[in-house]
Amino acid sequence: MNTKERAYLKGLAMQLDPILSLGKSSLTPEFTEAVNEAITKRELIKINVLKNCMDDPNELAATLAERTHSEVVQVIGRKIVLFRQNQEKSKIEFPGKKKK
Repeated sequence: MNTKERAYLKGLAMQLDPILSLGKSSLTPEFTEAVNEAITKRELIKINVLKNCMDDPNELAATLAERTHSEVVQVIGRKIVLFRQNQEKSKIEFPGKKKK
């Protein structure tokens, strides 16, 4: 992902509400699976890291991205934004790119 694509995704993410919250139990296999399902369906998701989660949001974002084969768009405070483009039916079109 280049910087223009990342900037575009950040703009889209500003309008999103967090759909998942990561709490005291931190990263469980069930939470990772929920993230994977959500990112498959929506492509761009925002996750809220609650205050009772003692892990670093940057480390959590990197681990989730690795486990779900997605990319970290940004981590701001306790919010994580992840992106993985759906190869079959992509909902997000980047400006300046032609459809295949």
